[in-house]
Amino acid sequence: MSLRIGSIVLEAPVMLAPLAGISDAPFRLLCREQGAASVCTELVSADGLTRGSRKTLRYLDFYPAERPMGVQLFGSDPGVMAEAARVVGDLPSAVRPDFLDLNIGCPVHKVVTREAGAALLCNLPRLEEIVRAVVAASRLPVTAKTRCGWDNTQRNGVEVTRLFEHCGVVLVAMHARTRAEKFAGPANWEMIREAQAAVSIPVVGNGDVTSAREARRLLDETGAAGVMIGRAAFGNPWIFRETRALLERGEDLPPPTPRERLTTCLRQLRLLAERRLEVHAVHEMRKHVAWYVKGLPGAGAVRDRANRIESRAELEELLLGYLARLEADQRGVAGPAAAPAGRT
Repeated sequence: MSLRIGSIVLEAPVMLAPLAGISDAPFRLLCREQGAASVCTELVSADGLTRGSRKTLRYLDFYPAERPMGVQLFGSDPGVMAEAARVVGDLPSAVRPDFLDLNIGCPVHKVVTREAGAALLCNLPRLEEIVRAVVAASRLPVTAKTRCGWDNTQRNGVEVTRLFEHCGVVLVAMHARTRAEKFAGPANWEMIREAQAAVSIPVVGNGDVTSAREARRLLDETGAAGVMIGRAAFGNPWIFRETRALLERGEDLPPPTPRERLTTCLRQLRLLAERRLEVHAVHEMRKHVAWYVKGLPGAGAVRDRANRIESRAELEELLLGYLARLEADQRGVAGPAAAPAGRT
């Protein structure tokens, strides 16, 4: 099974969702290595790009091994969005992404009050202006990520998907919830099915994909061209290798071992520390540590201790000590390594 983004052929129909506050380069790289066939930045302000904001431009950084990768733009002004598309397309080839993604689904208040993100689902004439302007200006294939609609009284996801196709978008990812639902309640996969049946471009389903088996079920039930995984990848990039093994070989892979989980967590910390100030890297890793250790014995104590740590060395010591304790417990060995979490 494969999937196309315009002329780009993905090796599998399994994509990492753009995730605000999560989808930095180290996280994307780990997911890509574990089988995500494409990755994308978190939402990037078109206004910031056109102003040349250094902070905004940093969101465009990526590792070569992430390719094919995209940049997700958000904004409400067609001219600004088109200029942002030109900024990205004019980057030198070595640092130019492979596709542009339009954020037409972010439910966050500060985005929708700027008439961007999911707010555009309530203003289809403006949405069409934006999409046409970006497609005309972009040197890269343009994709879009959207939702079922604004709320239960305005579920226009199929109409919006048709609009995207008509304006030249080459792939649509649909999060099968409304803006009002945000991330709560069951996802409406039926609208993914209806959207894919209504257009000839690929529609990728997103929402409630918590395991490889759920990914396969979404594809089977909706006929979608692909599946996009978001929150289930938090602390679990292996969901991509598990999904691909099931789709490609019918194989159920075992979950990652504690060693895999903790050494990957340590690697993500190292990658972050190479790109950011140490204290910022450590603070950013706190939520990731909680996700990586979730469900392991003594995870709560490790999470609580990590949330008080300020240095990379201390966080590494905590994680390595925790791994040693877990492996000693597996072997039935007692000793100094069994000291309680939080001891320094």
